[in-house]
Amino acid sequence: MPTRIAFETNARAAAVTLLEDYAAAAGINLQVYRARPRSIAPPTAFVDAINETLVDFVGTIRQRTPHVAIIVVHAIFDSGEAADQRDAFVDGFLDWIADRAYGFGGSTQVVVSEVSDLPAWVPEWMPPAQQQTFYATQITLEGFAAT
Repeated sequence: MPTRIAFETNARAAAVTLLEDYAAAAGINLQVYRARPRSIAPPTAFVDAINETLVDFVGTIRQRTPHVAIIVVHAIFDSGEAADQRDAFVDGFLDWIADRAYGFGGSTQVVVSEVSDLPAWVPEWMPPAQQQTFYATQITLEGFAAT
């Protein structure tokens, strides 16, 4: 029987660790959460969602590709200063991930597969009275493992 790994569990935990370690190395006072937070005070980052693509090869080997969507909230609106902070964060974090290809575990790989600006992002899960528009970026980490 092939070895099973808790890949989504590892991917979520690793995404948090990668964010925390990068923030510490870059000197950013970033609040990091494993899931959607109750409140947001920029700069904040959290795992928003995990989606996974599975390919089964004749029942003996399964290729798993989780897609971990991280939201990084930079500021209340996209001022020039906030845009500069966003650009520096994204450039630095992409390089950080590239240097840590095994960030999801020793027998796995991780890459950044997509970066999208969210200039008028609203945390829709919060009660309406607490909703506010933020300038944010979604960064998708993509992992790979064959189990």
